[in-house]
Amino acid sequence: MTTSTFQRISRLRTLIEHPRTGPNERAAAQRMLDRILSKSGAETGDSDRTYGERHRRLGKHADLSAIADMVRDDIALARSVHVTPGSPGELAPVDPLADAPTQLSFMVGTTNPGAIDITIDDIPPAWGWTDSTETPTPALQSLATELAEILNSYNHTGPGLPPRFFGRIRAGDRTLIW
Repeated sequence: MTTSTFQRISRLRTLIEHPRTGPNERAAAQRMLDRILSKSGAETGDSDRTYGERHRRLGKHADLSAIADMVRDDIALARSVHVTPGSPGELAPVDPLADAPTQLSFMVGTTNPGAIDITIDDIPPAWGWTDSTETPTPALQSLATELAEILNSYNHTGPGLPPRFFGRIRAGDRTLIW
């Protein structure tokens, strides 16, 4: 791990342990810390089932609106926690959520049964689209990938197990990741 990752972990732990941190912010910081510490999904005793690292946070009977609330909190926290650059000559860390324009708005909803959608709105045309055909830029695509990682961390997969929910990342009315 680079020093910027260590700084981020240290800041998240400080936020979690601070007595004036609210319970929702503390929980979102803990989820972000868990995501940083274990980027890969945790496997259960059954080798054919894979659970996202946050799958157990809400319990197996949580409804989709509770999961959407947790995802919303994770996005808000990731947008507010910024990593400061390291020493001169050190590579700057890439964080698609923190580096995205501040005017972006994120909508997390459960409009379809069994699905959670994350919609990115207010995208600056020069930042989000490469040409008039609205091909997403690499920055917008990496932001969508990061959002999909957060969303999938609450899901599970396996050959004999249907997913807990289906996820979709949208930019306006276009689907970037399904």
